[in-house]
Amino acid sequence: MLDFTTYVGLFSAAFIAATIFPMQSEAILVGLILSNRFSVVLLVLVASVGNTMGAAVNWLLGRGVERYRDSRWFPLKRDKLERAQRWYHRYGKWSLLVSWIPVVGDAVTVAAGVMREPLPTFLVLVFIGKALRYTVLAAATLSMI
Repeated sequence: MLDFTTYVGLFSAAFIAATIFPMQSEAILVGLILSNRFSVVLLVLVASVGNTMGAAVNWLLGRGVERYRDSRWFPLKRDKLERAQRWYHRYGKWSLLVSWIPVVGDAVTVAAGVMREPLPTFLVLVFIGKALRYTVLAAATLSMI
C-alpha cells in the first residue's frame, strides 16, 4: 500500500507542478530515486504522466482564455500570453517539446489551447518533452551522465 500511495503522491506533485500552483516535483522524484525503494522507470513514467496531465489543465485554460483572461487567478498576464502566442505561432506545435521549462512552458501550454492545438497532438508532444526531462534528471541522479 505504501508503494501505491508513494506513486500517487508523485503523480499529484507532478500534476500540480504543471499547473498554475507552485510545486517542485523534481525534488520529490530525486528523493524517491535516492531511496532505492522504487522502480526508477516507473517513477519517471508516473511523474511524466502526472506532469502531462497537469499541462492539459493549462491547455483547457487556453481553450477558455477569452472568458478567463482578465481574472485575477489566471496564471498569465496579457503580455506573457501574447508573447507565448507569438512563440507558438513561430515554432508551432514543436514548441510543446520544451513545455517543461519553468514559466515559459506553462505559457506555451496555455498558448497551445488558445491556438486550438488538437488535444492528442498536444498530449504526445508534451509527454515526450516532460519524459525526456525526467529521464535526464533520473540519469543525473543515478550518476549515469
